[in-house]
Amino acid sequence: MDAHWSNYCTLSIVHFMAYPETIRGEGPIVETVSKIAEDPFFGAIEVGWIKNPQDRAAVKKIIEAAHIQVGHGAQTALLLQKLNLNSLDDAERMRAVDQLCHSTDEAVEVGAKRLAFLAGPDPGDLDRPKAWDQLVKSVHQVATYAREKGIALTLETFDREIDKKSLIGPSDYAAEFCQTIRKDFPDFGLMYDLSHMPLLHETAEGALCSLKDYLVHIHVGNCVRDPNTTGYGDQHPRFGWKGGCNDVPELTEFLRVLFQIGYLSKEKAIKPWIGFEVKPQSADETSELVIAGTKRVWQDAWSRV
Repeated sequence: MDAHWSNYCTLSIVHFMAYPETIRGEGPIVETVSKIAEDPFFGAIEVGWIKNPQDRAAVKKIIEAAHIQVGHGAQTALLLQKLNLNSLDDAERMRAVDQLCHSTDEAVEVGAKRLAFLAGPDPGDLDRPKAWDQLVKSVHQVATYAREKGIALTLETFDREIDKKSLIGPSDYAAEFCQTIRKDFPDFGLMYDLSHMPLLHETAEGALCSLKDYLVHIHVGNCVRDPNTTGYGDQHPRFGWKGGCNDVPELTEFLRVLFQIGYLSKEKAIKPWIGFEVKPQSADETSELVIAGTKRVWQDAWSRV
């Protein structure tokens, strides 16, 4: 592709994955957000759980000063606390709903317009229809609250069999779920991650064509599908990780299909987001090295589309 990607999309990065020492909502959040905000390569940053309100206020000031967009991801707040939005136990389900409403408030504080989250674990074939109904109930409750705050919801799809083992899930199932929610909340949308594609045993064309009418966010990164390989599962190693599934060729094909389905298009008034989700896997892989390598992979893949 000869034209610069900024004509087609806004590049973001998942802060709490690039700097995993902040993933629990503590640690050097302000300092590391500032590092990303200082890099003009990124037009947006995706922050997560930030427990300290003073840190949230500081992050908002950094975002405003750097003229960078911001999104909020509640996935880790749900996962680390083992909260389940589709639990068949209503008390347990409501704990997850309460957390997502709190995350909505955090999103407002940092200036985000969308809040990303994930479904709870898949209970298996027998109870899956009940879990679907519970998730619909939870999303309706949170979306009603979020709408009053000016926040739209984004559901990220995850694997169902290997790591997160999430209800949502395979792309055709995710599309059906989004269609259901959009009857009442038209701004609800889906996020698809190249990192999850191999774990779902899907292809770029098959998955993205199924989701094309519902996509509001894209992530790109890597995963490991071989249980005998270091980094197995949804650990988001860098591109080119030994035994990993994704590198320049896979990202190139993924981008090609994003153009094919119209997610990437010069005709769009608001440029869609594509976010990097990569994480250092060892002490000799600094966040800065992994980010730099990811940017090189992106530039290489973009030039091949």
